Amino acid sequence: MSKSIDKALVEKIKENLDSVNQRIAQSAEKVGRDPSGIKLVAVTKLMPLDVILAGIEAGIRVFGENYPEQAAEKIASLDSEEEIEWHMIGHIQSRKADTVCNYFDMVHSLDRVKIARYLNRYAKEQNRILPVLIEVNLSGEKSKYGWDASSDEDWENLLGDFRKIAVYKNLNVRGLMTMPPLFEDPEKTRPIYKELTRLQYFLQENIPEANWDELSIGTSFDFHVAVEEGATIVRIGTEIFGPRTMH
Repeated sequence: MSKSIDKALVEKIKENLDSVNQRIAQSAEKVGRDPSGIKLVAVTKLMPLDVILAGIEAGIRVFGENYPEQAAEKIASLDSEEEIEWHMIGHIQSRKADTVCNYFDMVHSLDRVKIARYLNRYAKEQNRILPVLIEVNLSGEKSKYGWDASSDEDWENLLGDFRKIAVYKNLNVRGLMTMPPLFEDPEKTRPIYKELTRLQYFLQENIPEANWDELSIGTSFDFHVAVEEGATIVRIGTEIFGPRTMH
């Protein structure tokens, strides 16, 4: 895989990974869920290639990146023989949609119809079907991306856009993603995750032709709460790799 992998870094990542997996399992079991139904995406945005190589050596197989061009360089540099999944979890600019289709296995951050149209077009050109999650904004914060779903009275207004996306032949809608505000107390994210589950049920009833099973919620800060509230995918960076300067 690589001539010089930092063995101490590998061991530290393994130790952190074990701890995170144990906490995911505890949170799942607390609410009667099977921990195997929760996918861990290791977030490596702004981290150098040697950290990713150490992560692969430590057993990580699913990575999340925020910036398409930076991720493309890392992915192209890997000569790993392992089957690695790459998830796009950051905001997508129109001009980067082709890069996303070229390099990523799944998109968590589909936040407008225009991007769905681009992704569908490029996926068709590549003769592939791209799994996507629709990003919603449940907090109403202006700094957050995604469809505004902060008032359930407005949920009916989402259906037109979501139905358009559901019929794209080269996109496969799998569920929802959201980013809550950054609270000091992770418990404060719980109401937002509960609301996301309500929205999930609403969409399952109103757009049954799409699959809404996946919920991408939870970060290093609050993943235990997210798991208790139904997360099927958690996006964790710091708790596995330490601060972004770790290399």
